[in-house]
Amino acid sequence: MNVLVLGSGGREYALAWKIAQSKSVNKIYIAPGNAGTASIGENVAINIADFNVVKETVLNLNIDMVVVGPEQPLVDGVVDFFKNDDDLKNIKIIGPDQKGAQLEGSKAFAKAFMEKYNVPTASCFTVTSANLEEGLQYLTTQKAPYVLKADGLAAGKGVLIIDNLEEAQNELRDMLSGKFGSASAKVVIETFLKGIEVSMFVLTDGEHYVVLPEAKDYKRIGDGDTGLNTGGMGAVSPVPFVTREFVNKVEERIIKPTIKGLKEENIDYKGFIFIGLMNVDGDPYAIEYNVRMGDPETEGVMTRIDSDLLELLDACAQGRLNEVEYKTSPNTSVTVMLVSGGYPEDYKKGMVMTGFDELSDDCIIAHAGTKFNDKGEVVTSGGRVIAVTAHGKDIEEARNKAYQNVEKIKFDGVNYRHDIGLDLMKL
Repeated sequence: MNVLVLGSGGREYALAWKIAQSKSVNKIYIAPGNAGTASIGENVAINIADFNVVKETVLNLNIDMVVVGPEQPLVDGVVDFFKNDDDLKNIKIIGPDQKGAQLEGSKAFAKAFMEKYNVPTASCFTVTSANLEEGLQYLTTQKAPYVLKADGLAAGKGVLIIDNLEEAQNELRDMLSGKFGSASAKVVIETFLKGIEVSMFVLTDGEHYVVLPEAKDYKRIGDGDTGLNTGGMGAVSPVPFVTREFVNKVEERIIKPTIKGLKEENIDYKGFIFIGLMNVDGDPYAIEYNVRMGDPETEGVMTRIDSDLLELLDACAQGRLNEVEYKTSPNTSVTVMLVSGGYPEDYKKGMVMTGFDELSDDCIIAHAGTKFNDKGEVVTSGGRVIAVTAHGKDIEEARNKAYQNVEKIKFDGVNYRHDIGLDLMKL
């Protein structure tokens, strides 16, 4: 099977890395890919936002399956484009249709969906510039901290948690005035849920589902969860408090109602569902849906799947996910993200990276924001640069291995958190 993975980040690297291990894969292409994916398959330098160019690529390369990594093409309707094109309609594509992608593309849509299908979640109020005064008043009825979420896609940075009422009201005004561009033309105010966050991942064909390994990610830039929000600074899988009992609650209260809702809404959903959950005294509450795998969680999760991923994806595309054997590793993975100095604000690109030849063989390096310069050197090309994942019998062992390798990778301005997994070791 010829497979095309759309995207250029660490998530796409990890997906391609896992797919490449399949006995069913013939050739794997990554569009546009990065410096690391070039060693897994063949990079294709195209703009994936241009669906006609994607079509041309799929036909020219005799692609059998397309795996959509990032959310934007899904929200823009790439699956619908394939389904409605005579030349593409028989090509397998992993991802939801445009309506299904609204689960991530619109926080308001997702909250309404949760409420309609009785998925436990925090109460909320949706604000636009038209009802700003009502929104400001609603904040006064809430207790601190105040949670403000941009309705649309904001690269993982559109959520603000604020302790002060006046500051929350000012931020609400700023968001509606364009702080996150069109993404915050609508803002969802949520009641704060106190607990520990966890990412649960599901692969579904719209009828059947498989629960993939869970992970805990670390959003803020600084140690001790300080500083600005980022796209993710690291992850741990499995998560100690995610017991069989907890997973059963998630399945019964969240996953099954979600899939029932997809069917009732006539949403064509063959792909990943990422459910951001809060564990509140042992009970799961859905915070948000994403319609793709998370990053950097994918980098760790993929290393814990013992089954053939391409076989799973093929079964998913054909609506027979219940027929495929699925196994996971009991090992723990710890992922640490190396970022450019200044990220998530201004940062430089083009920094030469070294140390790759010193890394241990049991360490998985997922390139994210990297490319080759004119000299053939690997250089930085984004804020989140590279994810280092290591395995161990427990968090401590995996942490030690990961950080031993993190220290070997050098580039000007390199930054990373030093505390990934430490909080979970105390549970």
